[in-house]
Amino acid sequence: MTPSKIAPLLRELIDPADAGVDPFRLDILCRRVALEVESGHLPSAQIAVARYGRLVASHAWGADESLRYILQSVGRPFVASAIWKLMGEGRLDVSARVADLIPEFATNGKELVTVEQMMTHTGGLAFAPLGYPKMADREQRLAAMARWRQDEPPGRLQWHLTSTAWVLAELVERITGKALGEYLRTEIAEPLGLRTALGVTPAEQEETVAPMRCTEGGEAEVDPWGPWFLNNPGVIAAGEPAHCVVSSAADLALFYQGLLHSPLWGPGVVEDAARARVYAAPAGEQIYGGTEKEVAVGLFVMVSGGDPDMWMPATASPRTFGHGGSAYQLGWCDPDSGLSFAMTCNGYPKAGYDYSPRGRALIRNVTNLAGDVLVHE
Repeated sequence: MTPSKIAPLLRELIDPADAGVDPFRLDILCRRVALEVESGHLPSAQIAVARYGRLVASHAWGADESLRYILQSVGRPFVASAIWKLMGEGRLDVSARVADLIPEFATNGKELVTVEQMMTHTGGLAFAPLGYPKMADREQRLAAMARWRQDEPPGRLQWHLTSTAWVLAELVERITGKALGEYLRTEIAEPLGLRTALGVTPAEQEETVAPMRCTEGGEAEVDPWGPWFLNNPGVIAAGEPAHCVVSSAADLALFYQGLLHSPLWGPGVVEDAARARVYAAPAGEQIYGGTEKEVAVGLFVMVSGGDPDMWMPATASPRTFGHGGSAYQLGWCDPDSGLSFAMTCNGYPKAGYDYSPRGRALIRNVTNLAGDVLVHE
């Protein structure tokens, strides 16, 4: 089915009861997030809940509901969905070696790394550098890929902070002839009626995107992995694909409904892509996502599994998939219940992530309350 024949997702809110959502549980969720903004802990936030292809709730505090946010890692499923679409069309096999599709990648011992290894963060390229402004030029991106060296042989789980997303962007362009931002816009966002985007101009950023705000006050030191780096309009405009997707919470929740219900993706493709392929404790420092707790990873998405971490709801099914992100953002859907949830925010602590007891409790509380909004029968 061509994109022009896809019916866009409806944005009008439906009665929670019509979607099997308990309005009292929904109210508790909203009040929990509102408290963070009203107390001054967060500058602004949005949440959205959707089910059966429709929005059930969409709320904003501290900013207009139409505002979009820089999703950071929460935007990775949107990027992944482009690869999933190509998989469904038979145009990409993730067992293929990256070097066979991107010859420039075939250097420094990377020849055998597969697309699947890159998408599951097991390709050994956790710290492959590609900063601004080089990221804005395709020739310089390819030159950087040729220089990349593995931190270790493939196999160990360690988050690929930027490398995987740039490889996926190049794969999309090699296969379709369209840059990743254009492909996501024309083949996914526009057919579904979403305002989610990658590669937003500085002028549009100023009008529609919430700037990042430090929750601790003062100026933080610039860290290329930190969220304050994304206050540079050039980085957002360059479409850095691991951290620079912009979206409202409503658009993000509806995107997940598209994954569950739209024929844009072939039969069974989303289920296959979002299944847990790797179970392991991520290596590395905590600030870069390292932890002693085992997590489940699909194709560039996190999966709840039997014992989810703080970013996934313990109150939803083990097949729930999506992605959390720095510092107070969430996005996931439960294929079993059909529920999807998103929280967007523009606040961050100086460390980037908030691993304080309070910060951990906030994320756990919100995501578990969201996973528990359905009517209990």
